Amino acid sequence: MAKETIYVKMKRHYEASPSAEIFIRNVASLSGEQTTCEKIKDLRLYKITKQDKNVIIIDILQVIDAIRAAHPNIDVQPVGLTNTIVRVKEKKKSYSFVLFLFTWLLLFLGSGLAIMYFHEDVNMREVHQRIYFMITGNESEQPWLLQIPYSFGLGIGMILFFNHLFKKKFNEEPSPLEIEMFNYEQSLDQYLIVHENKSERLK
Repeated sequence: MAKETIYVKMKRHYEASPSAEIFIRNVASLSGEQTTCEKIKDLRLYKITKQDKNVIIIDILQVIDAIRAAHPNIDVQPVGLTNTIVRVKEKKKSYSFVLFLFTWLLLFLGSGLAIMYFHEDVNMREVHQRIYFMITGNESEQPWLLQIPYSFGLGIGMILFFNHLFKKKFNEEPSPLEIEMFNYEQSLDQYLIVHENKSERLK
């Protein structure tokens, strides 16, 4: 009798609550005969306990072993990712409005001072004075004609650069900050997978 083939692709992330059970459907996508996939996706892989930390790595081998134990006549073919990172959701903590206000003020003042220090370092005021003299032929200690539009342009430029105004996005392109966050998450996921697998080998 020919074996039936099922293709398994691990998901990148899954969030689970404490003490939850993890099934194949939570961490993997299946492709093959629909009735067979329906039976396989409800196989249990893992039970989260209090001893587990907030990150659990589910390996493709655990999925293959579970499928073969329940259905020995199925040929399992892994596709794509080989690990799923399961994050155990912790209870949400209530944040203080005073702490939020303090953090906001700290970031606001810090970014403002950074811009001012940069302008002072490159003598931006002197540059504006020279440009004003070249355009009008008059000298001015405070060339408001350039400084005011420059200040507005600086803010508008930052908004366009990060492609965000509060929660509103201007287009579907990712902002530089989103790309950096994506790269950070990729590196963090890779570290967690390597670290957890290394910890398992040492046990």
